[in-house]
Amino acid sequence: MSDYKVLFLDIDGTIIMPDDTIEDTTINAIRQVQEKGIEVFLATGRPLHEIRELAKELNVHSLIGYNGAFAIYQGKDLFQEPMNKESVKQFIDIAKKNQHELVLYTKDQNIFSDIETDGVKEFIEKFHLHKNDSYSPSNDYEVLGMTLINLKTKDTALYKHEDQIHLSQVNLEGMLHCYDVIRDQVNKGIGVQYVLKHLGLKKENAIAFGDGMNDKEMLLSVGEGFAMGNGHPDLFQYAKHRTTSVTESGIYNGLKALGIIE
Repeated sequence: MSDYKVLFLDIDGTIIMPDDTIEDTTINAIRQVQEKGIEVFLATGRPLHEIRELAKELNVHSLIGYNGAFAIYQGKDLFQEPMNKESVKQFIDIAKKNQHELVLYTKDQNIFSDIETDGVKEFIEKFHLHKNDSYSPSNDYEVLGMTLINLKTKDTALYKHEDQIHLSQVNLEGMLHCYDVIRDQVNKGIGVQYVLKHLGLKKENAIAFGDGMNDKEMLLSVGEGFAMGNGHPDLFQYAKHRTTSVTESGIYNGLKALGIIE
């Protein structure tokens, strides 16, 4: 009997290929894992309201969204950690001052600083976002996550006003000017650790696959951490294993190497 009880999978660049499709081998791998009684979590920077269709397609009922700020286990809410409102306001002010755009993710919506710019329209199209609205200063938003849009590399320094927050470049072609805002105490790794504790599992019982720097903490929080072959170059040092790319059956090959699937 396998000691592996839970599998955490990033979505973009890990499950979903650059052409927005999913390889048959990936679907097959997830199905085989589920048949072995291993609980599968989708663990993403995306808001949960934008991944429910994918979860349904993959028959997955456990989710970690907003880079670790919200978790659901078998359809029931486990925890949620909104961002500090003063921090959110500071990010909005810096973005406005420097002609950057940003999106605030709430439990139900994606709130854009300016929904009409080309950069935002491209972002919405790339990630197939549906529940979009424009930011209104009069609204009191409960923000679970945030992505900055239209930044040059040097611009990231403008946002380093807080010690407990760092920026993670979105690891997708055409979206490298976008950065997820990651909290040191709220990230995919912290989310994974919470889930393992809730389920009474050890680190050694868990597997994870990811491709972006927002997956770093998650890969360090499991016994078997896999970086995708197409992963960010800086990610590999944090992974126990390096598998093939998302277009070359990365998840399937990694799980097969562990002897979990055929």
